[in-house]
Amino acid sequence: MARKLRHDEWLFAATIGLALFGVVMVYSASAMLAAQENNNQFHYVARQAVWTVIGLVAMLAAMHIDYRWLNDWRIANGLLAVCALMLVAVFGFGAVNGAQRWIRFGSFSLQPSEFTKLALAIFLARFLERRAGEEDSFWRTFAPCVCVTGFLVLLVVAEPDLGTAMMLGVVCVVMLYAAGARLWHMGLAAVPAIAGLCALLLVSWRFRRLMTFLDPWADPQGAGYQVVQSMIAIGSGGVEGLGFASGRQKMFFLPFAHSDFIYAVVGEELGLFGALAVVAAFGLFLWRGVRAALDAPCRFGMLLGLGIVSVIVAQALFNISVVLSIVPTKGIPLPFISYGGSSLVPTLFAVGVLLNISQHGERSGVNPLLDGSWWKRIANARLAPDRRNTPPITPATWRREWRG
Repeated sequence: MARKLRHDEWLFAATIGLALFGVVMVYSASAMLAAQENNNQFHYVARQAVWTVIGLVAMLAAMHIDYRWLNDWRIANGLLAVCALMLVAVFGFGAVNGAQRWIRFGSFSLQPSEFTKLALAIFLARFLERRAGEEDSFWRTFAPCVCVTGFLVLLVVAEPDLGTAMMLGVVCVVMLYAAGARLWHMGLAAVPAIAGLCALLLVSWRFRRLMTFLDPWADPQGAGYQVVQSMIAIGSGGVEGLGFASGRQKMFFLPFAHSDFIYAVVGEELGLFGALAVVAAFGLFLWRGVRAALDAPCRFGMLLGLGIVSVIVAQALFNISVVLSIVPTKGIPLPFISYGGSSLVPTLFAVGVLLNISQHGERSGVNPLLDGSWWKRIANARLAPDRRNTPPITPATWRREWRG
């Protein structure tokens, strides 16, 4: 009889906690704006609650569908092709705030780049598993991964959306490294990537944004307005915060308070303790997510899990860094918490896949953080000779596994 499958409870709890916390904070950050725009203070939080329910249903569904179904060329290539077509399709719709990132049908909008991150992780996980034993081949393994990622990055940059393009790059780098790609190949690819990034930063409006980042107080009512208001919000919260729903900067001072800059509202209302609690939740997500990926019984699951964890945590760190003025301002949402279904639903679905990977993990019963084996497994994950060339699961196989 097959063993009963159990997901990682801590990973599940961290995800649910962040998603529900996001609904609460969206209400606090958007109530006044919603009342002014729609005469209904619950407009944004109601929509966020609906997207959260849809996302949680998608997550639960992904938890109960064996992740090895994704290890099929028709699924991996098909998802990537659909996302690429949607990235092209966005240019047929009008721009919003100078960017063409959304496909819109009436009041409904879809941001394809958010789905592309998961599609790319699935594609790379399958491709790199099929190239097991050839990780050091530049033309057969490294170049195809970089070319596919580069094509998607160019489409996203053209929207323009440099932040999401960077997240696609993070997925590629992490998965190539975990698969065992040669470091000098990665260094070689870094040269044109850095040159391209520098060229993008020299575009006039990006260069002004970079100068604003270096000294936002030079123009506090103009180019530096958003950064200044964000820092005022964080500073006003102090250690204990002003109290839930008592923040002042969201009162039409801080732009995008319920979306990209919602972490500033968290810092103002819940203070240092609340802001650190969010960071700690993402830290817990990182720990348990990497553990689940490294415990995966196959190479495909390990690579896919690491791709999912890396993009979610990297995006969270980038968003928090923008709010704290550690990096230049970019429009990128805080996973699970920022307003918007295009980010929330695919992120929760991806976590469902990760939780399913954790269900099949090889549990030893030893705390991997205390005995040091967790760190050793990260160092040895690039080899993983016992996890290569795992075939995709068939419907009959997973039915037998679940029914015992």
